[in-house]
Amino acid sequence: ELAALAPAGVPRVGLVWRGNPRHENDAERSLPGLASLAPLGDACVAGAIAFVSLQVGAGEDEARLPPAGLPLQGLPTPLRDMADTAAVVAQLDLVITVDTSVAHLAGALGKPVWVMLPDHKTDWRWLDARSDSPWYPEVMRLFRQPRRGDWAGVLTPLRAALQAWRAAWRPAPPTAAD
Repeated sequence: ELAALAPAGVPRVGLVWRGNPRHENDAERSLPGLASLAPLGDACVAGAIAFVSLQVGAGEDEARLPPAGLPLQGLPTPLRDMADTAAVVAQLDLVITVDTSVAHLAGALGKPVWVMLPDHKTDWRWLDARSDSPWYPEVMRLFRQPRRGDWAGVLTPLRAALQAWRAAWRPAPPTAAD
């Protein structure tokens, strides 16, 4: 349960910044580190978004000491498998990730997901020159590097989109399970 990580009325945004280091294009598709996401913390007034780490494996340890200004919460229990990850993603309002399985999981669950994509050797599934995905219509938004290695060129528009998303966000109405 993520209720303890964010007060009522605060949107929860999951973050993934690194993929599997054994992936053939991981050096291009993963961010250099969590510090690359620090501008997202500046995108909102303190406490206006609860960022939650969904990072497992490489980079997971960075979540313990996030960069100043990025209010990142770790999970109370580690994610062991995709079922655990799906259970957490279902409780989030948005997922922001590099090209990893979490992007596909969130899309398949119908959860809004923003994917940061490299310019070099972008996976074919993301097609060319699109900011959306036909595989996950109406829930996935793609943010592409304008040139190889330019993550700042991804994070600048993503940060602006996050500010606009936060300004428009409204809590989901309670369900019978609440």
